[in-house]
Amino acid sequence: MEERGRITRSGSLWFCGNPADLATGVAVPLLYWVHTALSWMPMTAFDDVDDCSAPIRLVPANVLPQHYHLRKCIGEGGHGRVFEAWDSKLCRTVAVKCVRLGREGPPGTDLLSEARAVASLEHDAFVQVHAIEENEGNQAIVMELVHGATLKATLAAGPVDPVLALDWVRQVAEAMGEAHATGLVHGDLKPSNLMLETPRNRIRILDFGIAVRQDPLATGTVPTTSPQGTIAYMAPERLLGTAPTPAGDVYGLGVVLYELVTGVRPFADLAGLALVAAHLQSSSATWRYPDTLAPAVVELIRAMTEREPAARVRSMDEVLARLEGFVAAPRRAVHKARPVRWRAAAAVVIVAAAAGAWYVEAPRFWRDRGTEQYSETAQIDAGLAALALFDRPGALDQAATHFQRVLRQNPQSAAAAAGTSLTYSLRYAGDRQDEIWLRKADASAQQALKLDDHLALAHAAHGWVLGALGQTDGAGDAFGRALRLDPDNFLAWYGKVYTLRRAGRYPQAHTALAEALRRFPRERVFTDELGSVYYEQAENARAEAAFRRSIALQPDAVTAYANLNAVLLRQDRPDEALHVLQQGLQVRPSAKLYGNLGTALFLRGDYVGAAQALENAVSPTRGAPGDYLNWANLADVLLWIPGREQEARAAYGKARELLAPRLQRAPHDVVLVSRMGLYAARTGDAEAAMAMMARALALGPRNADVNFRAGLAYELLGHRVQALAAIANARRLGYPVKFIEAEPDLVALRRDPGYESR
Repeated sequence: MEERGRITRSGSLWFCGNPADLATGVAVPLLYWVHTALSWMPMTAFDDVDDCSAPIRLVPANVLPQHYHLRKCIGEGGHGRVFEAWDSKLCRTVAVKCVRLGREGPPGTDLLSEARAVASLEHDAFVQVHAIEENEGNQAIVMELVHGATLKATLAAGPVDPVLALDWVRQVAEAMGEAHATGLVHGDLKPSNLMLETPRNRIRILDFGIAVRQDPLATGTVPTTSPQGTIAYMAPERLLGTAPTPAGDVYGLGVVLYELVTGVRPFADLAGLALVAAHLQSSSATWRYPDTLAPAVVELIRAMTEREPAARVRSMDEVLARLEGFVAAPRRAVHKARPVRWRAAAAVVIVAAAAGAWYVEAPRFWRDRGTEQYSETAQIDAGLAALALFDRPGALDQAATHFQRVLRQNPQSAAAAAGTSLTYSLRYAGDRQDEIWLRKADASAQQALKLDDHLALAHAAHGWVLGALGQTDGAGDAFGRALRLDPDNFLAWYGKVYTLRRAGRYPQAHTALAEALRRFPRERVFTDELGSVYYEQAENARAEAAFRRSIALQPDAVTAYANLNAVLLRQDRPDEALHVLQQGLQVRPSAKLYGNLGTALFLRGDYVGAAQALENAVSPTRGAPGDYLNWANLADVLLWIPGREQEARAAYGKARELLAPRLQRAPHDVVLVSRMGLYAARTGDAEAAMAMMARALALGPRNADVNFRAGLAYELLGHRVQALAAIANARRLGYPVKFIEAEPDLVALRRDPGYESR
């Protein structure tokens, strides 16, 4: 007998030759396949653990700051134990989830992914994350403590009234619909991950420990990871090894509904391989339903749990639409004539809560007899914490909410005004580029300085604005003042290195990065910036190492995936580059990733796919419509597709329109100058193109990218001799030959004898 985790596998089950041994009549070949498939499935996928009895090694106590005082274990999930704790600093009770040690992969990786996944969601059903605490590679999540009991505990009293069951399912479907809209899939919906909060009697969704980001452009060639979850609630396609999808969450919620109204899960007497086989070889049409259950409810369960995803209810929105009929219908449409179990269920909830069943918090800030207490300091701290996660969906919106809350109470708060300015600047620097954000950032920074010119955060905010305006020296002075007032101001250090790197002042950027990395060794943004400095100087091996370290530091930050993809492409490693890019898209959709995906597909000859990716990169909902570079890349691809030349010219025009105000603010930025020259050549503005390229080559004579753009522009304008010289310089400076050979407008130049002779 072999024992792994908490599952015991007998030799007779592995090598059984009698189909009857499975209790489902499954043939031996299927059993062999299931054995093969499950031999690499994590053992936590087999059971539904939510007690604290099993021995487990925990993160060392010094992971948590001293103001957290652990009280008792209140539950255990697939990734670690959860404790009730007292936060003496903010005077509130919290829940602390500690990671299991000794798991595969970097310690705490799954835990951090869970925390960041939940933090990106805004629906009230999702548990709020207060903080991620870390020490020497070990982590713990500090989150809200919700009083109540899981639906698994509630089901100990038997099935619940279908009216209640449908209402609970409605709440989950509403919340998960919002999660799916952001690309986040839970992957493990089950009664022990759903809590009935007391006294509000609302459902809260727990344990996003295996949640993933879904993206249609990222799933085509990515190797499927081991299926994780709980077999009893996993859709058949998940058992066959496919990645988690919204359809799988619909299936899991359908099984939960079945269990709520019947009191038992499907195939409750089976476990392990027999349970897998039963799910694969049967359908919900054969499940047993109580005679008292209305046919409409049975039909809903069957629709949500169809074995084939294409036949299943398509989305959580469709689940909600079907549930609306039950709300409007009389009670007999929900069930025929069965006793209501609410009192028993409520009793279980109360008893379980009193006994400390798995729960996870109350309000965001501590309450006194139901009245929320306002704390300006707490709001500012929460806003700054959200700013530190600026590249997470919704993080900047959350930061703005906290700062605006302070300003409503105290319009003279310099810190809130500075925080608001930084929020706008980071929006402008990210996917949501728009000139209005920069203007708002400038106004808010001016107000912060007027209110308190001795506040480090106000000078940091001013530095970000000046950097975006192309005033590098002024930005450096502002960041210097901020750091003299507060040497450990994270946003000032980040702004300083970001501005220096963008200005091409690489020696100064290296010096600033050395100090920033000394102060913040585990902040991945500085490692990203270091890699970008190396990349822009064509030090590809060093850039690759830095970007890989960034991913190791923070596996769910998409920027490093985009950067690593770019440097791998530059080293002519397209397969690795595409794999890294698709990993990033599974974490979270991003304009940068879509843009890079377009480039990768273009180099592979998939022009239609590249155009689709780049259209996503400039879309208002999935990308960054204010990013000139994505418009230019889209235009480059459209040139290859017959009949889309006019769209390509329009896209180049859009790129010039968006680039113009940036270039006006930073007329000596060699990257902006060279790009504008190329776009002018693309749109037939020969005079502007020639002037811009002469300026670009004077500003960056040893920049490989600038020389390539100049060569392409010269070729487009019919200046072959200058084009050959510039392309030859680009090759000598390290510009990839593959990129040159992928450019359709350089076909004639490459056939010129002068191309090879250089």
